[in-house]
Amino acid sequence: MDAPDTPPDTLPGLTLVATPIGNMEDISARALATLRGANAILCEDTRVTSKLLARHSLSIPLRALHDHNEDVAIPGILDQLRAGARLALVSDAGTPLLSDPGYRLVRAVIAAGLPLHGVPGANAAVMALTLSGLPPQPFLFLGFLPPREGARAAELSRLKALEQAGLSATIVLYEAPHRTAETLAALAEALGPTRPAALARELTKRFEEVRRADLATLAAGALADPPRGEVALVIGPAPPETGTEADLDAALLAAMADMSVRDAAASVALAMGLPRRAVYARALALTRG
Repeated sequence: MDAPDTPPDTLPGLTLVATPIGNMEDISARALATLRGANAILCEDTRVTSKLLARHSLSIPLRALHDHNEDVAIPGILDQLRAGARLALVSDAGTPLLSDPGYRLVRAVIAAGLPLHGVPGANAAVMALTLSGLPPQPFLFLGFLPPREGARAAELSRLKALEQAGLSATIVLYEAPHRTAETLAALAEALGPTRPAALARELTKRFEEVRRADLATLAAGALADPPRGEVALVIGPAPPETGTEADLDAALLAAMADMSVRDAAASVALAMGLPRRAVYARALALTRG
């Protein structure tokens, strides 16, 4: 008979523990056991985590770990781990590191060769993706876009360039409720107003809602009826670009300058995603013309 798995509360090292994104019941037995067995819990906001612990009758020392103190706190945390401490890392909600603090600590733990574990659980990005009705894979998680208009426009321009270069993926991002309408309008302008999308808010909570429409419609709806609570946006992949007949002719003429008609037709058909026979027929017509 195989030996039983080592109980999570006996593992030394740093353990990343996912916590609920809204519904407090969405926490696993293993997550609770790991928190119960920790010498201390590193958390984004001690006030938020203390409510979770109180609900489950846990009393474990809490230490704040956020963007402003992570670099300063890392050396002391590494010393504790070297001494055999069991530390848990949680964020205010969901899976640590995803748009939350902890990445620099995790890199430092790995670099130091210290034990690193994880307890999976809730994640708003994945839940929004699965509820959106949009293609679930591949997907690209962007976290939060820059709040300033210029920086956000630059980021969306970069994304558009990646799509023009061949990226075809569903996009998932987070946004603050007061910026949602503005961000949706920027997305509609950069990626196209008819791009299918979804707005998911208050996931797992009492007022959970998923709005599904194109970007322009969602932008107008968010302006007329601003969403409340945590928001995740899901944008469908870019549709395949279809060139005009003039584009096809130009591509064929350029290719045929260096290749045979057959090879040029094959190359252009592959590049433009068009049927090879139809492109070859057009290439022959151009040579006769």
